[in-house]
Amino acid sequence: MTRRPMIVALTGGLASGKSSVAQMFEALGVPVIDADVVTRRLVEPGTPALVEIVDTFGDGVLDEHGRLDRARMRERVFRNDAERSQLESILHPKVSEVMQAFASACDAPYVLFVIPLLVETGQAGKMDRVIVVDAPRALRSARAAARDGTRPETIAAIIDSQAVRTDRLLVADTVIENTGDLATLRERVDTEHRQCLALADTWISMEDSRNGRERTGPTENA
Repeated sequence: MTRRPMIVALTGGLASGKSSVAQMFEALGVPVIDADVVTRRLVEPGTPALVEIVDTFGDGVLDEHGRLDRARMRERVFRNDAERSQLESILHPKVSEVMQAFASACDAPYVLFVIPLLVETGQAGKMDRVIVVDAPRALRSARAAARDGTRPETIAAIIDSQAVRTDRLLVADTVIENTGDLATLRERVDTEHRQCLALADTWISMEDSRNGRERTGPTENA
């Protein structure tokens, strides 16, 4: 039986700094896969996921080039719970399949899954370790507005649609506070990386032991 790496999930609210943290882990040699990046690839023109989205929501979700208009789609679903659930039911199983395949192909002590909606989609319990990137709502709102000019009411709607801070912290094995400068953030990532490597050694030993028992099978009484 093939042993997969330990899977560490990285999550956090809108503009909490997940991408910056993920890049720092990647710079340390950790294989990283981002659910948002996978989603964008899955909805390229001609893909089954985009066809299903258009069948469900109509041609109005496409831009003039036949690509998914992500801004329009985001505005639409974050104001309609039923439509958001429809979109998630189309995309989330496909995204999960791609990410699990990525992990299985990696030869590393651990891999990092960047999953913004980890809590909302009930995936926290499927991970071996969960890291939450945390920052106050006001700071995250300011970052989101500065990043891409999203309207304040849209930012508020997105944040309100996500898990509340306390729910994210409940599933966290560790929290990386992102309220200071990049040097401080990098120090926190370095510390967590060392912790994950130590945990992965134990986790891999347990997996090898479990797989050995499965190959051997139960011992019969003489």
